Amino acid sequence: MTFAALILALLTTPLQSGLLSMVSGIHHITAITRKVQANVDFYTGFLGMRLVKQTAGYEDATQLHLFYGDAAGTPGSLLTFLAWEDGAPGRAGYGQISEISLAIDPTSIGYWLTRAMSFGLRSEGPADEFGEPVLRLKDPDNIILKLAGTRKLTSPVAWDDASIPVEHAIRRVRGATMLTEKPAESRSFLESHFGYRFQANRGTIDRLVSQSGDVIDVRDARGFWSGAPGTGTVDHVAFRAADEESLLAVRKALETTEASPTNMHDRKYFRSLYAREPGGTLVELATDKPGMTVDEEHASLGTKLFAPPETITNLDDLKVILPQFSMPGQPRINYRELPFVHRFYTPPNPDGSVFVLLHGSGGNETTLMPLLNKAAPRATLMGVRGRATEEGFPRWYKRITPFSFDQNDIKTEAEAFAAFIEGAVKSYGLDPKKVVYVGYSNGANLLNSLLYLHPNLVHKAVLLRSMPVLSDYPHADLKGTDLLVISGKTDAYGKYASDLEERLKSSGATVDSDVIPGGHDLGDADVPIIQKWLLQRMGDDPQPLEQQAVKPARETSGQP
Repeated sequence: MTFAALILALLTTPLQSGLLSMVSGIHHITAITRKVQANVDFYTGFLGMRLVKQTAGYEDATQLHLFYGDAAGTPGSLLTFLAWEDGAPGRAGYGQISEISLAIDPTSIGYWLTRAMSFGLRSEGPADEFGEPVLRLKDPDNIILKLAGTRKLTSPVAWDDASIPVEHAIRRVRGATMLTEKPAESRSFLESHFGYRFQANRGTIDRLVSQSGDVIDVRDARGFWSGAPGTGTVDHVAFRAADEESLLAVRKALETTEASPTNMHDRKYFRSLYAREPGGTLVELATDKPGMTVDEEHASLGTKLFAPPETITNLDDLKVILPQFSMPGQPRINYRELPFVHRFYTPPNPDGSVFVLLHGSGGNETTLMPLLNKAAPRATLMGVRGRATEEGFPRWYKRITPFSFDQNDIKTEAEAFAAFIEGAVKSYGLDPKKVVYVGYSNGANLLNSLLYLHPNLVHKAVLLRSMPVLSDYPHADLKGTDLLVISGKTDAYGKYASDLEERLKSSGATVDSDVIPGGHDLGDADVPIIQKWLLQRMGDDPQPLEQQAVKPARETSGQP
């Protein structure tokens, strides 16, 4: 049986006609952002939407997930963003949602045009689209956002606690544009399973409207390029199901088609299932209940971070790993474009100390943060990501064999890292003599090489599972340099630790060392050793808060 015949058969069954009355409209649209602070500033600051929920990701707990909407986070008002901080950009194309549309009052177009100009944002329009005035913008990730003037959609609980007059406020999601190489099949899929019906055609676009009044524009994208996932793209569009019974009914109907639905998911705020429509766009079906207030009072929505119940990472560690952000008007760190990707974690009551963290092979800028937060809870942490890669994973320099390394690459990356630190000192007001460097495995080896290649850069450092990697060590006077070397008793690389310690001592460094019972992996055994060393070398008197090194503007495995 052909796909068209399947659709026709489904449309004539009692089950399918029942679905049309149970399912209708957009629940939310989810996209991917590269910079969470810019995302928050745009959607809460410029657009005036309410941040109604922040969670760790359900598929990956190390990804922050933000929900914006009206005052109550009503289904149909929600835009959500997965934060792939400093992640690779994607590409909009067929098999994706290419544009998001938000509903405003038609008389508000002039207000938003003026507001965009005052924020320095480029806009296009207003233009007429299907009889509606539309203003086109791009968000910080270059996702196309349309403000569509319509009186057909209103919000039951408009958010009136923003800088935008309530009469001009974003009302809810107006719709989305779906790019597809199979426009007829994509349209039939939406009409058959999600309660949409054809409204009008404009050239290559068929406009479908739901019972809720929102729209999906199905655009014929034959001849376009295919979409690629990544930052700056829309991950999926979610449609509304009145209840779990409706969800199960749609799932049963989808099992007779080529949609390949996935299993049911409990997302705490709604139950859902996923499928790909014939053109390749990922769609979700989500229940209206229990909603955003299941774990927060209406007045405090969006102020607390929540973790999925099944995550293996505890909430305290997630708060350290996930990117921090400030609401508009609040102090924040103004990040600078420097040669290495980096991220700060600022604790609630910082003592002014700053730790620069260099991960091991396969780690990233956040890998060491939980460990160092346990060892120094009041320290500001700056995690840095290595620029070399091996099988797609970050490293600090190229490796030839497990025990031999690209010497030119070590020197090149050491020079680049020294330039990065010089830039960070100037950009963030760091005091070089008060910064503590912590490196693990491959990252620790770059640090011990830096001591000789740039001897005035590092004054205090913790070297975890480190070994010498330079084939020719230049002379360096390391007098005044305090170092802690922690090796693993059963670590295959541990036998080289004593050679490293002797070399460092002979160069004048003060070296404390310890051995943990385990191997190359990091663990809780490292924490008290680091704490004891910090107490001996730095003391326990916190610096006054006005002397903080970074002033806001008012791993578990690796290889050398």
